[in-house]
Amino acid sequence: MANGSLENWLHPSVGMNELETTRNLSFYQRVNVAIDVAHALEYLHHHCETSIIHCDLKPSNILLDEEMVGHISDFGLAKIVSPNGLSTYSANQSSSLGLRGTFGYAPPEYGMGSELSTKGDVYSYGVLLLEIFTGKRPTDEMFKEGLNLHNFVKAALPEQVFEIIDPILLQDQVTRETIAETSLNGINQGNNKHLRCLNSILKIGLTCSAESPSERFDMSDVVTKLCSIRDMLYSTRFHR
Repeated sequence: MANGSLENWLHPSVGMNELETTRNLSFYQRVNVAIDVAHALEYLHHHCETSIIHCDLKPSNILLDEEMVGHISDFGLAKIVSPNGLSTYSANQSSSLGLRGTFGYAPPEYGMGSELSTKGDVYSYGVLLLEIFTGKRPTDEMFKEGLNLHNFVKAALPEQVFEIIDPILLQDQVTRETIAETSLNGINQGNNKHLRCLNSILKIGLTCSAESPSERFDMSDVVTKLCSIRDMLYSTRFHR
């Protein structure tokens, strides 16, 4: 698509041209892309004739069109769910179940032989959401000895949120105004909508990437929560 993949926007590579390596996503664009992907997953899980599990959600599989709308791509590992709720892979494929997806984004239960499920996609989405706003891959070299992207974000909320967000966002006007306001009024007062919304988004990412599938949101809940956050953000934006 016109604007390539989300991967190239979050992590510009050395081989890209100067224009591509200097471009970045604003705070609002990141919120919109996160909602686009959530809507797409909700559609796959709940509004197709039979549910579809993508199984490989990650930034390189999110494509952006000319209007920066996010689209899920690459259904090479996708599975259709049968009416009884189980994925329709055959018995002779079960041995490769632990390899389903990409390291860092695949849910832990797949590595232990669990059935494919929509909650697996929710886990991948949670990791993706945290990556969108922190700018850190789940495979970053800093994540070792028990530290992962989920725990990294969890330990920072809510007081240290500015220390973990993507450094590029610190150049964004919305973020600069938020930092200036919290510096004046105190970060714990909760009187800044952008700060509250950022914390809420990251908390959604944490819940979606919970280790236990039963603790994760359904994608319908994610869409509802994120759209509510966007409504709050945009009411502030248009008011200004």
